[in-house]
Amino acid sequence: MDPVTIAMAVFALMLAVLATGMWVFLALATAAALSLLAFQGFSPDRIGAIASRIIVRSASSWELAAVPMFIWMGEIMFRTDISERLYKGLSPLVARVPGGLLHTNVLGSALFAAVSGSSAATTATVGRITTNELNQRGYSQSLALGSLAGAGSLGLLIPPSIVLIIYGVLAEVSIAKLFIAGVLPGIMIACLYAAYLAAKCLQAPHLAPASEIDPDEASPLAILRNLAPVFGLIAVVLGSIYTGWATPSEAAAIGVFAALTFAGLSGQLSRSMLSGSLVNALKTSCMVCAILMCAAFLSSAIGYMHIPRDIAAAIEALDLSPYLLIAALAVFYILLGFFLDGISIIVMSLPITLPVVIGAGFDPIWYGIFLVIMIELGQMTPPVGFNLFVIQGFSGVPIHKVAAYALPFFLLMCLAVVLMVIFPQIALWLPEALSR
Repeated sequence: MDPVTIAMAVFALMLAVLATGMWVFLALATAAALSLLAFQGFSPDRIGAIASRIIVRSASSWELAAVPMFIWMGEIMFRTDISERLYKGLSPLVARVPGGLLHTNVLGSALFAAVSGSSAATTATVGRITTNELNQRGYSQSLALGSLAGAGSLGLLIPPSIVLIIYGVLAEVSIAKLFIAGVLPGIMIACLYAAYLAAKCLQAPHLAPASEIDPDEASPLAILRNLAPVFGLIAVVLGSIYTGWATPSEAAAIGVFAALTFAGLSGQLSRSMLSGSLVNALKTSCMVCAILMCAAFLSSAIGYMHIPRDIAAAIEALDLSPYLLIAALAVFYILLGFFLDGISIIVMSLPITLPVVIGAGFDPIWYGIFLVIMIELGQMTPPVGFNLFVIQGFSGVPIHKVAAYALPFFLLMCLAVVLMVIFPQIALWLPEALSR
């Protein structure tokens, strides 16, 4: 059987197992075990020995320690008034810009993404404040919810990003370099969104009525006071990484300490808040780590079957241009985004696609950013677009309408991908500059 057929069979097997409703981590392990049994003829004992060795080694990865800490930091922030402070601090700065307070969705999501690492957490935390305010002030619902769906996905790209940590562990590349590589693409996407909102509202001013801002909240001191918690956390977490004072895992622990300090100083730290954040962080972390351990088993199974090497050779024989290869992968990932979450997409596809793109001459740091943006696009597409479900949950708007509202921002993110393919230094300039 040729390698492409085997790869398609393994992928179809994974989808079939997932379609049964089995948990993702069990589906990955099951697909790996059945593939080794069917295509390699390995005995159950040998499969068990491989699985136990790979899973233990994967679970012992020091880089994974950052995942539960960043998740816990996001949970703490979710239970404080940081999003309300963020809205109050940004509102006076954007009130007189075309688009007005709609820009609080974009700027608020970009800033909160720098302390949460999660797309769903960013969308929910920013959206629960801005959506009600924008509705009460008569802003366009389509632009309010659409911009939130698009900007909320920046939680996956702007560091610290849980998805980038996972990519870094699986691809064995520097997580610190991945973090800094995501900054300029994240800013570029936020600028595209802001420019679209401004242009749309200049064309139709009724979409963003003029808003009165409380004079007490518009003073420089009040703005600084409201924005200080977010900028403080960004400085503590990212500053400790890029000064070389801490690794990403250590910076995550520092971020948790800073978040707890903020909650305590602001009088919001309580036993129920602490226990609730711990329980949710534990649940999410166990889910993510279980998926990663079983994904490592699946990656090893694919390696035993020589699928990456053989597919890379087959694609090389087709003599596809690098641009055509990336275009094909972009379509492939957009289709996957209709059905799978971001972590599943990475762990299922990376063992096959990474050797191919490296063989085509692409930088693995650049490819990590490209892959995360592709996953962000999936956050805005039904039926498994997490951002759409989050927005539907707190707004009550049917998911098909939320998806329609998000379409312009989906297309703008596609434009960002095109720009990044044409100008790869958008993602690579900062990592290269810092490594000199």
